[in-house]
Amino acid sequence: MPTVFVHGFPETPEVWEPLLVELERIAPDRPAPIRLSPPGFGAPLPTGFGATVGDYRDWLIGELERFDEPVDLVGHDWGGVHALNAVMARPDLVRSWVSDVIGLFDPDYVWHEFALRQQAPESTGADPAVPLGPDLATRVAMLVQFGMSEPVAEQVAAGQDEAMGRAAHSLYRSAAQPVMAELGRNLERAAQRPGLALLATEDLLVGTDEQRSRTARRAGARTATLNGLSHWWMTQDPARGAQVLTDFWDSPDR
Repeated sequence: MPTVFVHGFPETPEVWEPLLVELERIAPDRPAPIRLSPPGFGAPLPTGFGATVGDYRDWLIGELERFDEPVDLVGHDWGGVHALNAVMARPDLVRSWVSDVIGLFDPDYVWHEFALRQQAPESTGADPAVPLGPDLATRVAMLVQFGMSEPVAEQVAAGQDEAMGRAAHSLYRSAAQPVMAELGRNLERAAQRPGLALLATEDLLVGTDEQRSRTARRAGARTATLNGLSHWWMTQDPARGAQVLTDFWDSPDR
């Protein structure tokens, strides 16, 4: 069974590297993982691509249709949104799913400050054009300050560009409330496949504990609490993250 990883903003596929190293160490018999980069986020932004929440759902569905069998799908940040939206629309494409942002689908979820700036009526362009600033050293420092390990931050920051800023601006604007709440009305459809909601206790961007727990229940997902970890848990403690994932994939009742 293929294992597919999808990242979010302001990231490139290198964000997964420490986790994948650990997965190879503890589960060497699993097929090599596949990293899919959403357009604009470590992959070219095609001319005419709208970069809306619906466009990314359709992009991911198209990518999953290329596989000969259902995949184990893992989504982080916006990748976790794309994953759930794809599962709700096409559960037949996955064997299982994992998301660390399920709380975004709660009707009471309030977007974080960066998103609200993008969504403001007066916002007509990316803020900033190159995410986290034009200077590489500054971008690395900010990612580290936000919780990303420095070796990964150096790789991710090098891949941030103007196209990522444009894609993020469009994506956030397309998902202004009540859009996410409306998408969340279909969460029960995700229960057609085994799901896992990762709850990093120090991640302050993805909803309250209550919001995350109740949306996980609606999606029929089990939960795994990552105590002491924040938004970039896969770079902070990749060994723990890899163990949680393999336990889920290998559980007899999964």
